[in-house]
Amino acid sequence: MKIQLAKNYGFCFGVKRAIKIAENSKDGATFGELIHNSEEIKRLKDDFNVKTLKTIDEMKNEKKVIIRTHGITKNDLEILKTENKNIIDATCPFVTKPQNIVEKMSKDGYDIVIFGDFNHPEVKGVMSYASGNVFVVLEPKELDGVKIRNKVAVVSQTTKKIEEFAKIVSYLMTRTKEVRVFNTICNATLENQEAVRELALKADVMVIIGGKNSSNTKQLFLISKQVCKDSYLIENDSEVKKEWFDGKKFCGISAGASTPGWIIQKVVNKIKELS
Repeated sequence: MKIQLAKNYGFCFGVKRAIKIAENSKDGATFGELIHNSEEIKRLKDDFNVKTLKTIDEMKNEKKVIIRTHGITKNDLEILKTENKNIIDATCPFVTKPQNIVEKMSKDGYDIVIFGDFNHPEVKGVMSYASGNVFVVLEPKELDGVKIRNKVAVVSQTTKKIEEFAKIVSYLMTRTKEVRVFNTICNATLENQEAVRELALKADVMVIIGGKNSSNTKQLFLISKQVCKDSYLIENDSEVKKEWFDGKKFCGISAGASTPGWIIQKVVNKIKELS
């Protein structure tokens, strides 16, 4: 069976940067999961003593705090600053961008619409920079009946699909006089999504590797599933099943932006062994 990796996959710039920051900041604590990959989080804990803490209260006894790639809320950041901690910011620059846009446009009198998952840490962080009205939606219909001013600024969660973002923008164009659009979807996200689509068109089985709580990994899986019905989402090699490859001739593999190379290689080796 032929096994082929997507043209673009795995660690993005922001994740590589955050991992390097964490490794260089031994004995620190991240505020929330540094990235959405539990096995890499465990490696950082075991090899570099980088703990993962979830609340401000848990941070009280920490001197060194690493801000996760997805960022944190403006209020939480201010609290940490007042406590005179050594703050090491590993927020991805592509996440900082929508934070800055929302803060500026909100101050300029624009309502803010964010295309994203309300409960995602990145979105919660971006929301917190709005000083006026802010709406978080996944579909245009969620804006039906919502009172929006005639000045709207639109941003996206960095890991979303550009086609879905365009639908939100098109809807707002029919409802308001001024729509300022900021395409804040990460280039790596777009490249990985296009690469998985291209590979899924040729493969008769697809394996997508990454954290099941990772937004960008789930997007890759959904895109793959639309094109190749035999698509599977796994976190590590222990989840690979032999029957997936029975009668198959071409296996395509992709991985989310938070998936380290060592996990990807173990999955490739397992598939080779089983097939």
